[in-house]
Amino acid sequence: MGLAIISALPSTAAEPVETGPSGLPLPRFVSLSAGTVNVRVGPGPSYKIKWIFNKRGLPVEIVREYGNWRRVRDSEGEEGWIHRSLLSGKRTALVAPWSDTETVPLLREPSPSADPVAYLQPFVLADVKRCDGAWCAIEGANWQGMVPQRTLWGVYPSETVD
Repeated sequence: MGLAIISALPSTAAEPVETGPSGLPLPRFVSLSAGTVNVRVGPGPSYKIKWIFNKRGLPVEIVREYGNWRRVRDSEGEEGWIHRSLLSGKRTALVAPWSDTETVPLLREPSPSADPVAYLQPFVLADVKRCDGAWCAIEGANWQGMVPQRTLWGVYPSETVD
């Protein structure tokens, strides 16, 4: 007699798994469009402020939608609600925010043997220009180059970004 086991594995958020009420995929990465953004405990202005972001362009992951409010997750895994007017579709990423010491080589081309043009410290904020599922072209104010996609928080592991 065979026993059928059905298990629902939790999503690793590697790819969007559903569509939200906005018609956009959930989860998805966006960035902050304002320099000061209140993150609330619930979806509305009457809810308490949980914390405040003070950096325009930081990436956040939208995990839920309710009307004009978006439940977001930051790079440390904390969640709260932000009004959609404070979010942008511009793609940004943080370099290796899980590390205190690991620098990431910024390479001239998408190859482990390519010459480094710089070494990026953890938590460097970068604009994401494109990703092919393995490598991302990123840039900052005075630099640009390629990094392995797995070294960024703000893009999914096998996601392509144009």
